[in-house]
Amino acid sequence: MNQTFTTSQKWKQFLIILLPILITQISLSAITFFDTNMSGHYSPQDLAGVAIGASLWVPIQTGLSGILMGITPIVSQLIGSGRKSDVRFNVIQALYFAVTIAIFILLVGSFIIGPVLEFMSLEDRVQSVAYYFLCAISFGVIPLFGYTVLRNFMDSLGQTRITMIITLISLPINILLNYLLIFGQLGFPRLGGVGAGVASACTYWIIFFISIVVVHRIHPFAEYGIFRKWHGPSIRKWKELLTIGIPIGFAIFFETSVFSAVTLLMSSFDTATIAAHQAALNFASTLYMIPLSISMALTILVGFEVGAKRLQDAKKYSIIGIGSAVTLSLLTAVVLIVFGKQVAGIYSTDPLVISLIQHFLVYAIFFQISDAVATPVQGSLRGYKDVSPAFIITFIAFWVIGLPVGFITATYTTLGPYGYWIGLIVGLGFGAFALLWRLVRIQRKYNQKLTSK
Repeated sequence: MNQTFTTSQKWKQFLIILLPILITQISLSAITFFDTNMSGHYSPQDLAGVAIGASLWVPIQTGLSGILMGITPIVSQLIGSGRKSDVRFNVIQALYFAVTIAIFILLVGSFIIGPVLEFMSLEDRVQSVAYYFLCAISFGVIPLFGYTVLRNFMDSLGQTRITMIITLISLPINILLNYLLIFGQLGFPRLGGVGAGVASACTYWIIFFISIVVVHRIHPFAEYGIFRKWHGPSIRKWKELLTIGIPIGFAIFFETSVFSAVTLLMSSFDTATIAAHQAALNFASTLYMIPLSISMALTILVGFEVGAKRLQDAKKYSIIGIGSAVTLSLLTAVVLIVFGKQVAGIYSTDPLVISLIQHFLVYAIFFQISDAVATPVQGSLRGYKDVSPAFIITFIAFWVIGLPVGFITATYTTLGPYGYWIGLIVGLGFGAFALLWRLVRIQRKYNQKLTSK
């Protein structure tokens, strides 16, 4: 990354950082998308099973990956302040931490997956697919978290194009493995939705090994010698990673886990409604990759400028990022309005399921517009290492406001399952306003600090 002096230079650097992140995030999201989509073409029960399994896995994965994102502002500010020699130690500690988290989640998951699925009172086939899908994908947890750390390190250097290439290589491999294992092609076992879990786990191992080779051998990552000298675990550094990462991870977890809570609450509806809800949510999650990618780009750029004490430049990047997200959200809203039926048809050939998906997508429009404000603002705040308030705001927005409003609307009005989406829209709207207010405050605080020196 380089210092920029004009708005056009900032736009150029913003796009250079953003576009590869966006492609990477869409590709990573596409792994879950193709798991769900291809399982849906196997049977509605496999669609529902994989969708429910994914709805339980994704909040855990994104929340814990969010904790590991704490390394991004740390490395960005180290580079911005010229302390490149400290980078290797921080990355190694993050890798140790990633493996520890992965082992912990595997142990916990082995005890709770069965009881959670039993609680949902699903059809036997749906429950079986969800259970074995989660068992299969668990074999990829350790490499996925290890890749997350290495990816954040590479992105922190502004080399987002490299992680894009790694992910793009993995996507066709995942699709091919899905094809072979879901449908039993070319002599492979016909596993249905469970095969999607096996395929994803294999894909996670592939991208982890590729990223190790890249970090060890390719310029400019090789200059940091990440794997040339090993350090013992440092509790002090883990504490710093936790201090920054836990609020990030929990903020993401609160947002993603609320959808799992909604899925649990919706288990009383029929399989077609559950499948349609999860399909619409899967597509909305794919659209979410746009503001999420902008958020990640802002963390890198704002962190770099804050580390160099160029606060006005950091503020300008925030404006560019938030404005871009809102504009793109309005464009995707138009796409959903015009092509809603075609989008629904991607997920199923069942006319009833298609109709239900199309209805859910109407609510997704309003949800993703609010996301376009809230998510990039969080990315800017992370660049300032201001993470705890966002964690509190996100919890209130989704769990104190969104879920209760959704439950009341779904239970005591004729809207039924759509009431949950209304509650989430209300919660996210509150969160977007509160997070924006916090960003304005933290920018003023940093300016006052600088001028007082």
